[in-house]
Amino acid sequence: MPTISILGGIVVSMYYNDHPPPHFHAYYQGHRALVTIEDGAIARGSLPLRVERKVRGWALLRQEELLANWQRAQDDEPLERIAGPGDD
Repeated sequence: MPTISILGGIVVSMYYNDHPPPHFHAYYQGHRALVTIEDGAIARGSLPLRVERKVRGWALLRQEELLANWQRAQDDEPLERIAGPGDD
């Protein structure tokens, strides 16, 4: 599963040909969550509240890029890295 971003220790990854709805996976210190791109909500799993807020804010800010990567993953194309906070 390709890593598409790292947000201060939070690893953000996406699977190829994954099931809908469009989402990504966030990993932080043993916590795992499936996060929907549409609203940045955790659909499965959990993250500490501070981390959840950071991931949601980033997802909403980068929604267009995440959706483009989702489409690339569905088309078996290489995924692009997405900047984390302060990486711009």
